[in-house]
Amino acid sequence: MSPTHVRPFALIPSRSLIYLPPSTIKSRASLSVRNHSKVHCRSSGRMSAVPVDIIEKSKQLAAWTAVDNHILPADKIIGIGSGSTVPYVVERILAQGAEVNKGRVFIPTGFQSRQLIVEAQLTLGDVSQYPVLDVTIDGADEVDHELNSIKGGGACQLQEKVLAEAAKTWVMVADYRKNSETLGTNWKQGIPIEVVPFAYAGVLRKLHSIGSPTAHLRMAKMKAGPVVTDNGNFVIDAPFAVEQMKEPAKLLTQLKLITGIVEVGLFCNLAKAAYFGNQDGSVTIKWNNGRVEQISKE
Repeated sequence: MSPTHVRPFALIPSRSLIYLPPSTIKSRASLSVRNHSKVHCRSSGRMSAVPVDIIEKSKQLAAWTAVDNHILPADKIIGIGSGSTVPYVVERILAQGAEVNKGRVFIPTGFQSRQLIVEAQLTLGDVSQYPVLDVTIDGADEVDHELNSIKGGGACQLQEKVLAEAAKTWVMVADYRKNSETLGTNWKQGIPIEVVPFAYAGVLRKLHSIGSPTAHLRMAKMKAGPVVTDNGNFVIDAPFAVEQMKEPAKLLTQLKLITGIVEVGLFCNLAKAAYFGNQDGSVTIKWNNGRVEQISKE
């Protein structure tokens, strides 16, 4: 497959968070940087109003820094994840220039990331063609102090985990609201669990019996019936008590043994680093060796 050329951009030096030309990507996430309305976010159990533009700028800073540090010219097979931060990842990749990108192949985790790759006129590939990836950058719903994470708010956890495990380097990008000490602190919806449709009732009964009495089928908002994943499955959201969430790898193993569950939105022992954009324009980086790094916007 011959690569598709993109419009040329100047190569941006590592960690230089400067203004870029408008991206060709047309997504609600990237456009919302200019939206100065307010949204409610959950912090420490309380609801607070945060300007949308601050949150979006935070996501952009995290994404740009992660790309600068981990997607190098030598990286040719690149996984593109899902979520509201990912459009900024693609934006920064485009800024590396057409010459750098023409020899690359980009692997999506789902419909959203596939559309981002196509609209950016980058070369689209499939994980079945490229089972080993140089690097994958993905979003996260929440990340704990050991880089365990909850993913699946967008119902793409199966594809996301396949690409995470296929990558030599897997990195997460998010805003400051996703940075927690223990999973479940800010993400209250529960662990997203993908399940085959005919087994969902039995899976729910099992989840209720092992510590998630409020586990429920995720219902669609603009259609009658449940959310259906790209793989044709249902999604169950299962909140667990804090004591169980303190041992996410143990809980993951317990959930994976339930017949009918396809994949669980707990990602454990996979990430090299997680990047969080902060309200003050800085970026916090958590590394898998326990080191925490703070990079200022300067």
